[in-house]
Amino acid sequence: MLSDMQIELIHTFLDLCETKSFNQTAERLGVTQSTISGRVKSLERAVGVRLFRRSRSGTALTTQGLRFEPHARSLRHDWITALNATRDTAMAGVTIRIGLQHDLMGVNIKQLVERLRAMLPDTALLFETDYSAQMCSDLTSGRQDIAILYSPVMQPDLYFETLGELRFVMVSTESDMLKGINKQNYILANYSAAFAHAHAALLPDFAHVSLSIGQNAAMVDLLTSLSGSAYVLAHSAQALVAAGECQIVQDAPPITQTVFVGLNVRNRHRAAYRKLIKALHEQYGPAPSLRTRERARPQES
Repeated sequence: MLSDMQIELIHTFLDLCETKSFNQTAERLGVTQSTISGRVKSLERAVGVRLFRRSRSGTALTTQGLRFEPHARSLRHDWITALNATRDTAMAGVTIRIGLQHDLMGVNIKQLVERLRAMLPDTALLFETDYSAQMCSDLTSGRQDIAILYSPVMQPDLYFETLGELRFVMVSTESDMLKGINKQNYILANYSAAFAHAHAALLPDFAHVSLSIGQNAAMVDLLTSLSGSAYVLAHSAQALVAAGECQIVQDAPPITQTVFVGLNVRNRHRAAYRKLIKALHEQYGPAPSLRTRERARPQES
């Protein structure tokens, strides 16, 4: 069994693989650069080879370092998974930790929980809301088992599938047509990089504003407390219209956001995870055929 000190060395090694900078890794881990250098030397002594090559142009992995990296990822993942197993207090024998994009908590979450409980009756489900980049990091480390997200961050040990699409529409407290909207009161939605790119292409005149929000619930709160216009999820738009708070902007083009599921490649073919993914396909869209299903292409996070 690995010790806490050894895991700390592994974690430092993997962070340095990502940043390729002793200084940046020190800042991210909240320690001094000399501490990072000491940890790397300790790890190199333990494995008996040099892992990094430092030069004026930066830090790079040696051949031995490149060979060691996938094993280091597996070691960290197994360690955190083991810790999670020992800390589980649920009555069920197995706990699956599910990361959920913030905006998806309000999209038929009751139906999703009921579907998963029916499909995995002996499994405890732990939901945590977050943003895509952090969830991908948690999948890599083992802190989460599966994630439902907007923007996959490709890693060698992560696998993604497309689940479906969400629809966003523009609502306004001012007008039901674009020409009647005051751009000074427009709130720019920044739900993901893909959404931002689509918005900029469709509505370039509304790209430069003084206020931007990256969460649907926060956007709804702003629209109900202030006057203005913005894109929100379709079900949120319906609720705002039904409450008399806003009106649909009829000539504003809807914007779709793809939803993905991600998990560690080692869990990809495990029975419980395949059942879970099947339920997610049913929740967010029809499952693609085996011929058309393919690894999700990377999007900016």
